[in-house]
Formats: sequence, C-alpha cells, structure tokens
Amino acid sequence: MPHSPEDKKKALTRVRRIRGQAEALERALEAGADCAPVLQQLAAIRGAVNGLMSEILESHIREELAAERSPEALAQDLTNLVRSYLR
Repeated sequence: MPHSPEDKKKALTRVRRIRGQAEALERALEAGADCAPVLQQLAAIRGAVNGLMSEILESHIREELAAERSPEALAQDLTNLVRSYLR
C-alpha cells in the first residue's frame, strides 16, 4: 500500500482511470461494438492494472519486505510474493 500522501494520490488516480476504462468497456459491450475495439480496451485495462500492481508491489518490497531481514528471509518472502501474483 502506498504510504506517502503523494503515492496514495497517484494510486487512487490510476484506480479511477481504470474504473473509467472499465465503464467504457461496459458501454462498448452494451452497444455491440466490434471485437477489435473491445480487445483494444481490454488490453488497455490489463496494462493499467499491471502498472498499478507493479507500483504497489515495488512499494511493498521497499517499505515492508526489505526492512531488517536476512537475505535468505527476503528471498523467500519475494519468491512467495511473486508466486502469489503470477497465478
């Protein structure tokens, strides 16, 4: 979770943008849009979610996991974290 007010604001802005993209996708589906624009919108949403996840993961690693851990414990925690999000 972003801890600084600036990082939190950036994360919320990204979430709101993703919500707007999802709403645009919903409208396109309701209108019976062609497949190509729907697929393009889905790819944009996936990219936005992946970007947000990347930022949150980086913040978590820097602020939570790296604090006073042995290299072995950090490696195990990072491995568990990556495995849980690659499923």
